Amino acid sequence: MSGQMPQAKVEMSLARELSPKLDNRQRQHIECFALLFSGQPSKARALVKRHVQDHPRDALVAQLCSNVFGLIGFSGEVGREADLLAYTSTLLPHYGDDWWMMSMHALSLCETGQIAASSRLMDKSLALNARNANAAHFKSHAQYEAGETAAGRSYLTNWLADYDDRAVLHGHLSWHAALWALHDGDEAAMWAAIDSGVGPDSAKGLPINVLTDTAAILYRAELAGVSVAPHRWSALSEYAKRFFPDTGQSFADLHAALAHAMAGNGEDLAHISDTATGFAGDLVRPVARAWRAIAAQDWDSALLELVQVMGSTERLGGSRAQRDLLELTYANVLLKLGQTSEAHRSLATRRPIFAHTAPLMDLHP
Repeated sequence: MSGQMPQAKVEMSLARELSPKLDNRQRQHIECFALLFSGQPSKARALVKRHVQDHPRDALVAQLCSNVFGLIGFSGEVGREADLLAYTSTLLPHYGDDWWMMSMHALSLCETGQIAASSRLMDKSLALNARNANAAHFKSHAQYEAGETAAGRSYLTNWLADYDDRAVLHGHLSWHAALWALHDGDEAAMWAAIDSGVGPDSAKGLPINVLTDTAAILYRAELAGVSVAPHRWSALSEYAKRFFPDTGQSFADLHAALAHAMAGNGEDLAHISDTATGFAGDLVRPVARAWRAIAAQDWDSALLELVQVMGSTERLGGSRAQRDLLELTYANVLLKLGQTSEAHRSLATRRPIFAHTAPLMDLHP
């Protein structure tokens, strides 16, 4: 989690050397992580699912497939949201009144549109542990899906007040705070959240969160009419090049391509658009070409590229809130082409929460 993968692989190798001394349950426990760290996520996912059938309360193994950033969330499969719901539904009865598993299942409910049920379960989780960052995070998702901007912003601001900025979710929760501020028209608060917890200069979380959250909030700010200084895109492009020089993590590649396009970094953008691999590389490539076209204000080309992916964006990974980057980008391209009615129709049918309040400058002239 601290990005020390060479050291992690050394320890994993030692664990495998010692594993013959262990029973089958313990060997499988090690093998799940060995497959993950050796770049075999499909095999790891299959083994985790088999393992939890017999040992559902092995939480360290079970969590590899939970959450939208887990092995199901990043499977690249159509229907992965339903798959995640089925997975946590099977585990939940084995955990009793466990605040962590409640929060995991609550997110699965949220991402399949069951907002009321999700909120009830998250509130139960938070009642057991009010400082449960997972539940606080997923409560923010439920409030986002319900369009509760004022309530969501108030809750998260208070919750973050004494949350250690070294904690793994601090940066991403700061992204949620920045997003609430943007939707509320509070540009100063948005920049304060970005500069204190989201961006490369301040965030202490996982590189994938730093890259994806920063790229998303900067471009969504631009879509809403906020001016973004070029140096911010340049710095993010360099960060993406440093931490994700090769393609393969499709959700990261999607955002790296955006950073490179907005920074005018054609070489690294071309590398992604031409060679993207990974669980949804076939979708990353047209999106990367769309970012290039958008940066050049070639709206016709951008539309041609985006229509190839809009029917299956869930395969790219991330939550619905995160994939709204594409939903809003698509609507904005339609607006640039003068297709205002179609932009409204797209938002109303695909993301009803934005039917009347989409944070798009050109939608509300």
